[in-house]
Amino acid sequence: MSRWSRAEIEEAFARYQELGRRAAASGEWREWADQFTPDATYVEHFFGTMVGREAIYSWIQSTMSEWPGSEMIQFPIEWYIIDPERGWVVCQIWNLMADPGDGSILREHNFTLLKYAGDGLWSYEEDIYNPTRFIEMMENYERLKATLAEQAETEA
Repeated sequence: MSRWSRAEIEEAFARYQELGRRAAASGEWREWADQFTPDATYVEHFFGTMVGREAIYSWIQSTMSEWPGSEMIQFPIEWYIIDPERGWVVCQIWNLMADPGDGSILREHNFTLLKYAGDGLWSYEEDIYNPTRFIEMMENYERLKATLAEQAETEA
């Protein structure tokens, strides 16, 4: 028997997604970070492990305020699985880059494991992805932006 209902976890996960949308749009990640417990752990395989809500906030706010994070404008969830027995959510998240200027869609996915702690809070997040594919996406994005800028100068 689970400590939490599937409906409670589902509601917390819907809020997680909504707070992510709002943070990506506004550039302010405080409310997003506040959905983690004060002692939460966030494992990010490229940046390391953050322990504590304030460490998570400091990392996410600075990371998403600078290139390339500042160019990632949406994080839609393609699919998710809820394990109510463990209180876990596993999902695939797309990291979508801003339009480089020609309508191209550049994105890369990660798999995320969230562990629910009750009261709408998460105690753990781990993002699992291939850093090489993210680097390639960002290089392609910058190359495309430069090409489009050159074309615009030539046409002007």
